[in-house]
Amino acid sequence: MKKLYITFIILLIISIGAGIYYFTDYRESKMSYPNDLILYTHKGEDFSFDHLTPKVRLIEFMYTECPDICPATTYLMAQLRDELEEEGVFGEKVEFLTISIDPEKDTQEVLQQYATLHTIDKTDGWYLLSGTKPNIRELTNNFQFQFREAGTGDFVHRSATYLLDQENRVVKVFGMGQNDFDKAAVFKKIMAEI
Repeated sequence: MKKLYITFIILLIISIGAGIYYFTDYRESKMSYPNDLILYTHKGEDFSFDHLTPKVRLIEFMYTECPDICPATTYLMAQLRDELEEEGVFGEKVEFLTISIDPEKDTQEVLQQYATLHTIDKTDGWYLLSGTKPNIRELTNNFQFQFREAGTGDFVHRSATYLLDQENRVVKVFGMGQNDFDKAAVFKKIMAEI
């Protein structure tokens, strides 16, 4: 009976360990953007993931009418961008991608207003993107960023930003919003990656 109990405990520990590995490192390592996907910037230019130069990238999925965590995250990212500029790495070694999940409402004009509000165009290296609904869905699925329309004009969505290394592998998933986007931790991880 004692051997059976010990075997059960060992199998339980292995299962828990495998589950933790899957929901942290393994799942993140499988996240990526499709190379053949084309989006467009708030300036109306095509943006392809096909020939990106090796850089550390922070990806935020959002929509401009979000009442809380999306604009708060973008605001904190603007502060983070300023800190990375002071270090001389933003644009050259680090880029931000902010991608709308609401392409119907987030037109190029709306995205331009959002870019102005959040000083996204202050320097090169921050891309505000949108695309067709199928393209956005394909991209968010690759990052396991779940979202759905709530029926009120708002979206219910995962609270996650993604840090990719120079080989475009997700190395860390951070939260969103004032309470969950730890700007100091993101800065530290970005600097460690470059």
